[in-house]
Amino acid sequence: MIWHLVAAVFSGLAAAGIGLILRKLSGQRLPRWIVPVCAGLGMLGYQVNAEYSWFEHKKQQLPDSTIVLSSQTDSAIWRPWTFIFPMVTEFSVVDRDDIERQSRDNTTVAELIIYHFERHYADVVTPTPYLINCDNRGLVPLDEDSGKPAVDQLRTLRDDARLYLTACQPGQEI
Repeated sequence: MIWHLVAAVFSGLAAAGIGLILRKLSGQRLPRWIVPVCAGLGMLGYQVNAEYSWFEHKKQQLPDSTIVLSSQTDSAIWRPWTFIFPMVTEFSVVDRDDIERQSRDNTTVAELIIYHFERHYADVVTPTPYLINCDNRGLVPLDEDSGKPAVDQLRTLRDDARLYLTACQPGQEI
């Protein structure tokens, strides 16, 4: 986070320098306030760029075997441009290489971990282990302490759900 502050300050200084050069080139005909306005626009531009590139930056840091399951966009009143162009603030991924498939009692079961990323002042990553019954598309989270399925949270996945296709039909194109 400190590096974002440093980068924002230097972006502001660079943009203020551009404003100063423009003022000098115009023979001082541009008003003085052009320099701080350019500094503010430079800092705002850096912040907007950093927020919109967060999702792609995080995806590039993940292994190639990772598949994005879902993403969530968000808008905020203090960021009025996000109402026109919402930005990604959360996404979930699964790593194909970490999926373990087993046959139990004539059913195929896949065990995997879904990683949920959230953008905050410090990024939050929440790993959650799951079991998928590939025969009936049942998805159930595993209790983190005991490792047992929490059957009261069982839900059924759609036939075309990315998670189901990734975990249970690995040869299928997604």
